[in-house]
Amino acid sequence: MRADAFLAASDALPVADLAKLVERGGLVVVAPHPDDESLGCGGLIAAARVAGRPVHLVVVSDGCGSHTHSRLYPPAALRTLREAETLRAVSILGLAAEDVTFLRLPDAHVPSDGPEAEAAAHAVVQAAARCGAGAVFVTWRHDPHCDHKAAAAIVGLARRQMPGVVVYEYPVWGWTLPPDTEVGPAPEGLRLDVSAHRETKTRAVAAHASQTTDLISDDPQGFRLEPAMIARLCGPYERFVRIPA
Repeated sequence: MRADAFLAASDALPVADLAKLVERGGLVVVAPHPDDESLGCGGLIAAARVAGRPVHLVVVSDGCGSHTHSRLYPPAALRTLREAETLRAVSILGLAAEDVTFLRLPDAHVPSDGPEAEAAAHAVVQAAARCGAGAVFVTWRHDPHCDHKAAAAIVGLARRQMPGVVVYEYPVWGWTLPPDTEVGPAPEGLRLDVSAHRETKTRAVAAHASQTTDLISDDPQGFRLEPAMIARLCGPYERFVRIPA
């Protein structure tokens, strides 16, 4: 199926509540970078916490690839900043610092296999055990960013050790794919109505100020989320593609 048709179909997936999306237990959100959790799953996390469901976030990369030319924020300082932003964001969504694991793999170089990927997969398994997860959520395997693809591969490795846990993938950058890109069969899954949590999600996204503002002012080539991208991802629904076992 072409990417444009797949994404249109994901926009038309059946709408479900949290209880149908995650039938039992808690949930794990795997974010390739600090901010993906808020962009792709902010409404889900907020809804789960309101419902009293435990949530654990695993942030895979160190996020140091967003501003590689900044002298004010060299890699160690940028990592510290982005982790602090993540903790502020998820506190808005209802998580505590102990609900977050930072793996600190190199941004833009997250491995899909090998010892480091296996160690990351083990961290996902541990997170799932910690919160009694019934489902794990990770970025879409066809998102046009190498770390997003790698995160999906890491969850694929972890799944072998998580029998009975459902895996969903959430597109973040998928809408930037060339429309005729082949991405496999039509999506199966659900949309979650997060309209009650949109304001909370928007505040969580804004907490990632290094990615949404000119906070890092000395790197004109640095990354910044476009308002249109934020608006698209902060709509009334979040889309989750169910990955067969």
